[in-house]
Amino acid sequence: MKVGIEETSVFFPQQIETAADLAVKSGIPKHVIIEKFGLFEKHVADHTMHASDLAIAAAKPIVEKVDPLSIDVVIYFGSPHKDYYVWSSAPKISHELGTKNAYAFELMNVSSCFPIALKVAKDMIRSDATINNILLVGGCKESQIIDYENPRSRFMFNFADGGTAALVKRNATKSEILDSAIKTDGSFHNDVRVPAGGSAYYPSFETVENRMHYIDVTDPASMKERLDPVSIPNFHQVIRQSVEKSGLTIEDIQLLLPLHTKRSMFKQLMNGINLKEEQAVYLDHHGHMSALDPCIGLHFASQQGKLKKGDIAVAVSAGTGYTWAATTIRWAG
Repeated sequence: MKVGIEETSVFFPQQIETAADLAVKSGIPKHVIIEKFGLFEKHVADHTMHASDLAIAAAKPIVEKVDPLSIDVVIYFGSPHKDYYVWSSAPKISHELGTKNAYAFELMNVSSCFPIALKVAKDMIRSDATINNILLVGGCKESQIIDYENPRSRFMFNFADGGTAALVKRNATKSEILDSAIKTDGSFHNDVRVPAGGSAYYPSFETVENRMHYIDVTDPASMKERLDPVSIPNFHQVIRQSVEKSGLTIEDIQLLLPLHTKRSMFKQLMNGINLKEEQAVYLDHHGHMSALDPCIGLHFASQQGKLKKGDIAVAVSAGTGYTWAATTIRWAG
């Protein structure tokens, strides 16, 4: 039995922030944002759209193609920065999309979650004969949690907004989800977070005054010292393990679908598995949207003719905490 991705879709809010706009906000020269950050522009949602709305807008083209009543499960895999605190967006998304026969829940592992969501969806379909169609949906409004006045969070200035969705199907005709590999190093659990809002620093006048409701890095120098030696090797490890578990090798990969990172890291990632830059989807006009990037990359790749029948693509990402994840996909066209 083949389980694969049958449809993908994306949505981006209309408002755009260019590298010049970000230079004004951050004080970082425009050319540095383009050349080093790898970002020409990104989309930013206004006050009318939140993570759930972006996910719904992205998924609508799929439920217009397939009967929403045929969807058995809806899984939200997007940003944890959602419309409300202690609130599940999945029921709202399912309701608005008309997937009345589906149950809905959320997976949350920040930016690493799409490769994990593919594994979960594939495993669910294989283990439960009553499940035929799973709709993966994600939204991101993380541009809202950036403090451009905080140099500690500089590497996150590429955070952007958008939505994406993927229909995972039993007996899919367009692709096959193969194997996954996931690695967690929990020693980084305390490095990146929004300090206030949870039980440790419950919201107060003090947390607002101290700008504690924006994403922050506890000790950037310490994190860099510990993370730099392991990050790229861990990316390469999960990619290699994912393809090998799929009965393939690194040489079989035609396309990489990574999260958006600074250009130097992107080049290291590609060089380490002997792929050319054109063998990836690099979101330099969209930025980083939490777990959404590899799914958006797959959508763009299929639109742009970057995938042909039999091609092997690998969705790969990493999320603070830190977890690296990769899932191999065989494209069928």
